[in-house]
Amino acid sequence: QVQLVESGGGLVQAGGSLRLSCAASGRTGGSYLMGWFRQAPGKEREFVAAIGWRGSTYYGDSVKGRFTISRDIAKITVSLQMNRLNPEDTSVYYCAAGRFVSNYDAPSEYQYWGQGTQVTVST
Repeated sequence: QVQLVESGGGLVQAGGSLRLSCAASGRTGGSYLMGWFRQAPGKEREFVAAIGWRGSTYYGDSVKGRFTISRDIAKITVSLQMNRLNPEDTSVYYCAAGRFVSNYDAPSEYQYWGQGTQVTVST
């Protein structure tokens, strides 16, 4: 089992920045793909970004050029730097971990999930 705990959410004005972090614990050995997803009320869970064991990164179209995902292998943490936030970024953001992931943007491919952290962007 892998436990994931997100932190760093909050309220920010449009144009501002936030940094989310995800701390992993438990059976973290192995080459997990780490991802961030978000889900707004009444909407499906949306892929935001993912990072592979060797550092390959993937981004959803709506966040490319604004968000940056990174990971600290030693500390077993994954971060999401979010810049130029807009109200459409308002969601609950979830950290996820998966092994043997074929489609990095599919929530069903990830075995472990955090509880989520709320990000609210005001106008």
